[in-house]
Amino acid sequence: MAERAPYRLDLAEGPEAEAFWLRTSDGVRIRVSHAAAKSSKGTVFILPGRTEYVEKYGRNAADFVRAGFDVVSVDWRGQGMADRLCANIMVGHVERFLDFQKDWSAVRSFANKRGVPKPWYMVAHSMGGCIGLRALMSGTDMTAVMFTGPMWGIEMAAYLRPVAWLVPRLAGLFGQGHRLAPGTSIKSYPASEPFEDNLLTSDPDMYAYMRRHVEAEPQFGLGGPSLTWLRSALEECDALAQMPSPAIPALCFVGSNERIVDTGRIRDRMKYWKGGKLLLVDGAEHEVLMEGANTRRQVTGAAVSLFSSFKA
Repeated sequence: MAERAPYRLDLAEGPEAEAFWLRTSDGVRIRVSHAAAKSSKGTVFILPGRTEYVEKYGRNAADFVRAGFDVVSVDWRGQGMADRLCANIMVGHVERFLDFQKDWSAVRSFANKRGVPKPWYMVAHSMGGCIGLRALMSGTDMTAVMFTGPMWGIEMAAYLRPVAWLVPRLAGLFGQGHRLAPGTSIKSYPASEPFEDNLLTSDPDMYAYMRRHVEAEPQFGLGGPSLTWLRSALEECDALAQMPSPAIPALCFVGSNERIVDTGRIRDRMKYWKGGKLLLVDGAEHEVLMEGANTRRQVTGAAVSLFSSFKA
């Protein structure tokens, strides 16, 4: 069995969970968590977004466990307690977006060895939605999926797009791809930005929850992405846009005040996703699972309703 890893239950405010270290096929150490339900209807895999970590979804995990589902989540390479891939550990770096599929493969292998209950379901947020979509397209044993603010494109002004493509490529040619992307900060967003007009949540309690995490546990903190991350992310989003949606039931939630990911890309995909449904969350920012309790429970409730429609 995998080696035990730390888990900050005091910060997660969720169900009892165990965490383990995993080694990916290319030798990167990542962290996985598992919370078990008393009488399980299946397992929900939570795929976090960029800068995130398993404890951040503690309150959501509690909703799923109460509804009778096990929950498995992951610290992707380059963030949380997983191995950081840049000399400056506050820079979010990855060489290729496809490397995240090695993390996903390690998580699935862990779940199989641990015998977590089936059917399996996916809840994928932001960057996790990009990673999860690629995984589903590559063939999957997931029964249904819920996306929240999926990163199928990155929101930016039209005049910045040529720059966003050119600068990272030039930086890579000169061995500077590890540098922080322009316009981003080396500091953790919740710890350094005020609640007013933040891009993540309209709920002050949840913003304080995120801030407590990065202040109490230094390993949770992460700043902006590297230039190589940006180039690889743009390439992956464009590649996925050319591919058909998988034949799997899907819900997709987007905040009405979404300002981080490209909502046009989301609408384009969900319009033609057979068995898919796009839902707008009025007044919400990017992280609809980090909004107020009523909103969170409506979103997780929709996922529970979908997932419960399949028999274990």
